[in-house]
Amino acid sequence: MSNLITLTRLIAGLLSALLLISGCTVLGPDYEEPEVTWLDDWRTTVYPTAEGKLEEQANSLQLWWHLFKDPVLNELIDTAYKNNLSLRIAGLRILESRAVLGIAGSNQYPQVQQATSALTYINTEQHGNVVPDASGSQTSYQVGGNLSWELDFWGRFKRGIESADASYFASIENQQDVQVLMIAQATDLYFAYRVTQTRIRIAHENAALQKRSYEITEHRFKQGQDSELDLQQAKTQYLATLASIPPLESTLISTRNALSVLLGQPPAELPQLMNTDYELPTVDSKNIEDIPAKLLIRRPDIRAGAWQVAAQSAQIGIAEADLYPAISLLGSLSLSGNDKSSSSDLSNLSLGPSLRWNIFDYGRIKNNVRVQDARLQQLIENYQLTVLQAAQEVDNAAIDVQKTAETDTLLLETVVSARRSLKLASDRYREGYSDFQRVLDAQRTLFTQTERQVINHGNHLAALIDLFKGLGGGWVASPIENLIPVVIRNTMQKRVDWGDLLTAPLYETRNSAMQADEESSDE
Repeated sequence: MSNLITLTRLIAGLLSALLLISGCTVLGPDYEEPEVTWLDDWRTTVYPTAEGKLEEQANSLQLWWHLFKDPVLNELIDTAYKNNLSLRIAGLRILESRAVLGIAGSNQYPQVQQATSALTYINTEQHGNVVPDASGSQTSYQVGGNLSWELDFWGRFKRGIESADASYFASIENQQDVQVLMIAQATDLYFAYRVTQTRIRIAHENAALQKRSYEITEHRFKQGQDSELDLQQAKTQYLATLASIPPLESTLISTRNALSVLLGQPPAELPQLMNTDYELPTVDSKNIEDIPAKLLIRRPDIRAGAWQVAAQSAQIGIAEADLYPAISLLGSLSLSGNDKSSSSDLSNLSLGPSLRWNIFDYGRIKNNVRVQDARLQQLIENYQLTVLQAAQEVDNAAIDVQKTAETDTLLLETVVSARRSLKLASDRYREGYSDFQRVLDAQRTLFTQTERQVINHGNHLAALIDLFKGLGGGWVASPIENLIPVVIRNTMQKRVDWGDLLTAPLYETRNSAMQADEESSDE
């Protein structure tokens, strides 16, 4: 009995020592967020003096499409937030990453916890020249349990949790990036539809004007007052304008269908778009001149890139842990017996440490460490590239906004001039001071310049959308209940036991070191 007590104390002391030592070492580099050295001094070409409080400007960008003061657009975007399937998929990936994080966290505890049991019935019968009592039956049983716990001496499992934690928050940033892209695409499609709608209206108006001219020339030709050349030229221009309408109508339907899918709806008429007397909006340039370029560092795709660097940084420590011995605690307990009174039950208890060490790996482990380090550097460089490309997008969009605005001013004057020219040409033709060719030229010019102005105004709106998208505007931090509809969450909960993963707040497991780095970068 005293030997058993001594053994138990020895094992308990050894276990305590191993657990204490296992928390002392964490291999691999600690995460450091990549530094973008040029960003503090960088300004856009168009707005080189733009400065402002990042927090205030970031909040103003969340609902940037409200600058267009279009209630129909606001309604469509609200629908997209609720029904867009890409956004739902991104939300489901957050739930997937949350479950993966739970798997990583479970490695801190005994990795093997198995219960075993067996029940066996044996019936023996002998026939022929044998002793009568040689036949019989026996029931035997066995129960037991096995435990294996690899201690985290080198921080393998801590780094695994760190990596899964970073991947989890990268998935949140990716969902927010989908929001940015979805809002920009929805707004772009909406205005593309409105521009096409306006071009169709202008084409019909010009076709009506040209039809009137064609009818006049036809009447004058029959009266012998005009040549057939005037008649055919008027007819050609009228039919050419009519021929431009069907392709525009096809584009209109394609744009509407794309918008329907973005809203999570099958292709069909959208009642919100039935108004054909729509006037394209204008945005005061003062609303964008004070937006600081440094806001782009808050873009969700850039933040996701930083989290991916953090996740890969932890993988180095996981790989380095393979260079050292893995120490585990093993234990098993079993009890076996049968229903024979002549035999006794047996019990077996075994406890003790175990060591596993890949001594001869021929460079496999070290090269795996190098692989993980190379992947880390690739992600760091990709992060830098993402920031550079974001700056390029913002600068290109800012220039396009300015230049399309300048062009729009000139084209508006051109349209006014072309309309005046048509009136003068028509008056001189009726009075007999000029031929009909001047009227045709004036009609053609008015149609061309009016369409150019509408197309350029659409390009101006598209440039504004690109600017806000480049700055990462349009996302909000969605609570867990808004990631996917309640109907889908209920279905998933009925199908599989999700515990509290479908209801617990998204940010409750945020890695404190990463959070501190992010907060310091915002100051």
